[in-house]
Amino acid sequence: MLARAQVPWLHGEVARRMGERLTIVREAPQTVLDWGRSVGGGSEVLASAYPAARHARIGERPPGVRSPSAGSWWSRLARRSAAPDVGWMSEAEVGAGEAGLVWANMVLHGEPDPRALMQRWHRALRVGGFLMFSTLGPGTLPELRELYAEQGWGPHGNVLVDMHDQGDMLVEAGFADPVMDQETLRLTWADPLSALQELRGLGANVHLGRHQGLRTPRWRDRLLAALQARARQQVEGRVELSFEIVYGHAFRAPATARVAEETRVDLAQMRAMVRARRP
Repeated sequence: MLARAQVPWLHGEVARRMGERLTIVREAPQTVLDWGRSVGGGSEVLASAYPAARHARIGERPPGVRSPSAGSWWSRLARRSAAPDVGWMSEAEVGAGEAGLVWANMVLHGEPDPRALMQRWHRALRVGGFLMFSTLGPGTLPELRELYAEQGWGPHGNVLVDMHDQGDMLVEAGFADPVMDQETLRLTWADPLSALQELRGLGANVHLGRHQGLRTPRWRDRLLAALQARARQQVEGRVELSFEIVYGHAFRAPATARVAEETRVDLAQMRAMVRARRP
């Protein structure tokens, strides 16, 4: 597990910027789920924004952290310390409809099936709860994309989803009132090696069409030389790379029945709609 000090700078900065968007939500959640990897960098942001809430990290449990004791995950959280960070839980331990906030910083772009992940977020939220997430957009690392194409090296990274398509996915998953926006951050490094070292901390190339074998030291030298040649064309001769950051938030709305010539509502849906309409 990466230590807190090893959180990538980009992830920590995006978490800070995403935290500024929490002010748009009036109701403070009682339960906050920090969904994803340990390198998300959002723990301090969430603890500061919601010090009275119960907090849990959702994802693969780091080595040495035991599974909670038997019983529902909600009752386990309630019995534990009221400190902002109560530890890790796997997705299987998350109860349906219990969370007031699902926070997912820089997680979605690493998922092979983003639609399925959004559906799991929706399941974890209570009615009226909200989702706040960030991810990389398709405008990320165009410099590497062009360089790889020029060298015939295949794709440099996985395919990233446009924010408008992400908004459609949220609606398909059952979310209401999705709001999406984006910005481009341009980072610079003094030399190519420093840039590559930081890129390794942001994730791996999971594209199915990527180079299947191990790259050689000779290939690495070619990559560094190509980055250095591009750096000479930049201001002050620094390596510059661009990252499109996509932000999104949406709410879980009460269940509604789809109206058609013949509409059938099962008992579970009827109960959910009745509960949602009670004062």
